[in-house]
Amino acid sequence: MAPPSARHSSKAEELRKATTFHPSLWGDFFLTYQPPTAPQQAYMKERAEVLREDVRKLVKGSTELPETLNLIITLQRLGVDYYYEDEIDKLLHDVYNSDYNDKDLNLVSLRFYLLRKNNYDVSSDVFLNFRTKEGEFADADTRSLLSLYNGAYLRRHGEKVLDDAISFTRHRLHGILEDSESPFAKEASSSLRTPLFRRVGILEARNYIPIYEKEAARNEAILEFAKLNFNIQQLVFCEELKHCTVWWKEFLAKSKMTFVRDRIVEVYFWMNGACYDPPYSHSRIILTKITSLVTIIDDMFDTYGTTEECMKFAEAINRTERSWNRSNDVRYRLRYLSAPPLRALSMKRLVQQYSKEVEWRDEDYVPETMSEHLQVSMESIGSVALACAAYVGMGDVITKETLEWVMSYPQFLTSFGIFVRLSNDLVSTKREQTADHSASSIHCYMKEHGTTMNDACEKIRELTEDSWKDMLEQCLALTELPKIVPRTVFEFSRTTDNMYKNCDAFTSSQELKEMIELLFVEPIPE
Repeated sequence: MAPPSARHSSKAEELRKATTFHPSLWGDFFLTYQPPTAPQQAYMKERAEVLREDVRKLVKGSTELPETLNLIITLQRLGVDYYYEDEIDKLLHDVYNSDYNDKDLNLVSLRFYLLRKNNYDVSSDVFLNFRTKEGEFADADTRSLLSLYNGAYLRRHGEKVLDDAISFTRHRLHGILEDSESPFAKEASSSLRTPLFRRVGILEARNYIPIYEKEAARNEAILEFAKLNFNIQQLVFCEELKHCTVWWKEFLAKSKMTFVRDRIVEVYFWMNGACYDPPYSHSRIILTKITSLVTIIDDMFDTYGTTEECMKFAEAINRTERSWNRSNDVRYRLRYLSAPPLRALSMKRLVQQYSKEVEWRDEDYVPETMSEHLQVSMESIGSVALACAAYVGMGDVITKETLEWVMSYPQFLTSFGIFVRLSNDLVSTKREQTADHSASSIHCYMKEHGTTMNDACEKIRELTEDSWKDMLEQCLALTELPKIVPRTVFEFSRTTDNMYKNCDAFTSSQELKEMIELLFVEPIPE
């Protein structure tokens, strides 16, 4: 009988001849595409500068608590809060230290949401005032219910009042969906699908601008600025996407690989969601290129490579680590690839974990515990390496100390890696197990606890919720780091949640087509 590695190599040869990933949905589209707003770019920028300062006056002049909270959350949802970070920080400091009406559920919920989102350690006990003697929540108007629902998703471990608030409001919001006349039906549907804290910021801006436009209390200057800002960003995104597409086409032509999963547009969409603010163009481009290369390596180890090929590749990575410095890839590479710890994290360490998973596959080994599996798989998913790559593109705000903190694999980043791994496994396990593949975290849970796959999947969903709680708790201790560091991790978590919401949308990328069109193809009408 042939040894395991030989059997698996034979299967890999068979898989290599088959087409397992659908072709690109975009082809060369973004090589030539320009949004129809391109001729007005100079005017849009000039007008946006004027409006940006008009809105700044509104922000600085905000004094009443309800007005302040509504203004901040509006700017965040419209995707323009970046321009007023200092002013918003001051407002939130004042909000935290000011008295407020703790009997107003909408106000209490908005205050709680915004302060927790910005890492203020506020107590969830503020919601105890809204419970009856029987422990139930009292009925409230729909706007307050939505605010409570969204605020409760910034829960940490042991906050039963927030767990109960989610159950209570979810039931009430489902009732609103049945009322087709309710003006809150669409907002309730969006919240039930994805709570506000977990939405990808740039997608939320694209979706919320038309909603805000219909609100009676809208501010015309804020609305016009938000539209212009999105359309200006869209032009920048298309240029970056063109650059990445050219690079990708040249890379494929030189590599002569026939099995590559062509997802450069989808990769850019994913990485854009994690670093969409104007200063982070370098991060978006670096992330897109590195993620595309990592995807090729991941597919080779997962699907197309024989065991012998994978192990030879791993040996080559270990031997030729220094050659990465001589790459003539992106012009931003020097800071990233010249740092030996980052090279090890981004490639060498990843490949080591891929190799371990190949060993598990060849031996048909299912780790005894989830912990054993996650020690390898939370790194092999590549999330921490990509977060590190994002930081490198952010300029001097990221210090040597920050990168050393990343390299220490702190608990915050470990929780993030676990979240990404579990989210991926929930939607990919059944598909991957039709082929020759290493055991997933779901199989490990089944083995450790003797459960069915359905029960294991339900438990894994609970563990992904625990990961959100872990990250929110652990973020409290990161006061010495630049704010962009934990913020980027949460942005990555949001893009992950979006990518794996219903299926593995990266693999079955038809799921992303409409979202990509909204972000990169269709401007917002003036």
